[in-house]
Amino acid sequence: MGRLTPKSPVPSDIEIAQEAVPVPIVQVAEQLGVQSNELEQYGHMKAKVNLDVLKRLKDAPLGKYVVVAGITPTPLGEGKSTTTVGLCQALGAHLGRKAVGTVRQPSQGPTFGIKGGAAGGGYSQVVPMEEFNLHMTGDIHAITAANNLLAAALDVRMFHESTQKDEALFNRLCPKDKDGNMTFAPVMLRRLKKLGISKTNPADLTTEEKTKFARLDIDPKTITWKRVMDINDRFLRGITVGQGPQEKGQTRETGFDIAVASEIMAVLALATDFKDMRERLGRMVIGNSRAGEQVTADDLGIGGALMVLMKDALAPTLMQTLEETPILVHAGPFANIAHGNSSIIADRVALRLVGPEGFCVTEAGFGADIGMEKFMNIKCRSSGLTPDAVVIVATVRALKMHGGGAPVTAGKPLDHAYKSENLDLVTKGTCNLERHIKNAGKYGVPVVVALNRFASDTQAELDIIIKASKDAGATDAIVTEHHGKGGEGAVDLGNALIKACETKPKFDFLYPVDIPIKAKIEAIAKEMYGAAEVEFLPQAQKMAEEYERLGCDKLPICMAKTQYSFSADASQKGAPSGFTLPVRDLKVSLGAGFIVAYVGDIMLMPGLPTRPAFYEIDLDVDSGRIIGLS
Repeated sequence: MGRLTPKSPVPSDIEIAQEAVPVPIVQVAEQLGVQSNELEQYGHMKAKVNLDVLKRLKDAPLGKYVVVAGITPTPLGEGKSTTTVGLCQALGAHLGRKAVGTVRQPSQGPTFGIKGGAAGGGYSQVVPMEEFNLHMTGDIHAITAANNLLAAALDVRMFHESTQKDEALFNRLCPKDKDGNMTFAPVMLRRLKKLGISKTNPADLTTEEKTKFARLDIDPKTITWKRVMDINDRFLRGITVGQGPQEKGQTRETGFDIAVASEIMAVLALATDFKDMRERLGRMVIGNSRAGEQVTADDLGIGGALMVLMKDALAPTLMQTLEETPILVHAGPFANIAHGNSSIIADRVALRLVGPEGFCVTEAGFGADIGMEKFMNIKCRSSGLTPDAVVIVATVRALKMHGGGAPVTAGKPLDHAYKSENLDLVTKGTCNLERHIKNAGKYGVPVVVALNRFASDTQAELDIIIKASKDAGATDAIVTEHHGKGGEGAVDLGNALIKACETKPKFDFLYPVDIPIKAKIEAIAKEMYGAAEVEFLPQAQKMAEEYERLGCDKLPICMAKTQYSFSADASQKGAPSGFTLPVRDLKVSLGAGFIVAYVGDIMLMPGLPTRPAFYEIDLDVDSGRIIGLS
């Protein structure tokens, strides 16, 4: 394994990354146990690991499964990605344990917006960080293309249904083969089955059956499928389509979401193999017919084409840390507006490759109330896997904010209280960490706290947090310095994690899926957030009744809410309780396999700040090096 020579003060992330000399990815794969026929290289430093590895290792014992979550974050982030990478470096390069990190692919929204990249930081990074933070192997581009093809197919189907008579429409949907006989495309046999039509020869259908087959009769008011793009653009939140002179009045209001909020992203993250992905893509709902029946991608005849666009994306991408430990990068849903976890496939590959003494360390987005909750109740239900331990990442800085410190704003200097000892703010702020620890404990899984140390933190401040963590039920609380020291700075965390995983957890879900939709939302709101009650606004009430009527209510819940507070109000720090959580709308994602509940004013298309991160990003045209990424 590679060994670091950290500098002090710690250089910028991109300086560290560009000074590193990664080994060829085939070498990382070989050390991990990936065979050459299971590797599809994208240059010298990254490669796809194809699904053949799971077939070969289907009977191999699983490693330990660890999810890294965090406290309610500041806008600056608290270092979950850095901790995930540093912990893998500690386990793999310093403690002699086989370890693989499974992380999400960054979206271009944060990369060019506020947060920057997600390759980790300091001496705990994935490299090459430029490739990690930019296009990588094109998975998000594939999602964008597939999502927008479905949107185009939806609009054009409504257009052609409005301009053609029944017989002509049917004839166009069932073209003639070389012998002059009408045929059904294989994908359309799925629609026939859904309609209960057993005939497979178009000529045998009655006039009524032909009309039923050809006319989806989509109600524009019920359409939920939007176009996407992978940058922040507030001006695309609401748009009008169909204004061209050739569209013959097919005008409707719609909008764009960010690509990582697409249901296809969730399908990628939750699919278990090619067959499962194909079925999930085909059953995605785009809206209802005027008769009140759900219309799916397969009804539009496009499920197969979506699968072709997504085929290569189903394989996770293998990269490496600064200490040459393996990282599998796959999927990238945000935890505030989607389910916020990397893929089931990446986790399964990692767990099989590391063996029973090894570790798969995966990251859940934002605070444990959001990313970890969805990991437990959505991802674990789809995968059949359960975690051996939870790591919750905290910082003195963030707990001071939760204790009543001045607002923390990206791009603005920190208040003096964050740079000097303030035991009162720290003490008051531990309430946030304590709730996250207790929340994780409700799933029956041991919790280890990783306390990322900054230069301004004092031992007295750290001691307060360590005691509060243990009093709240954490098995241990460890001060970490992996940002400045790499894996060496997380060795104590690695040892604490190894010890925590010696006990068999008694895992349980927060709620059963067969209870009513509203009861599942209330369970999350009360047990995870501390709400006293949930207010279901008229649209949410209407959709809950509609999904129960349609029989698609027996699904887990994906809450879409602010990441900056347990409540729906981002300004409410600490551990608020007794509040009312407003749920404004619901949307079923049958392909992903969950129901999204929209809380407060959460939006699926972020906007750019006054001074976006792209101000710093450029190319040194003399050296060809990228500058300014973080």
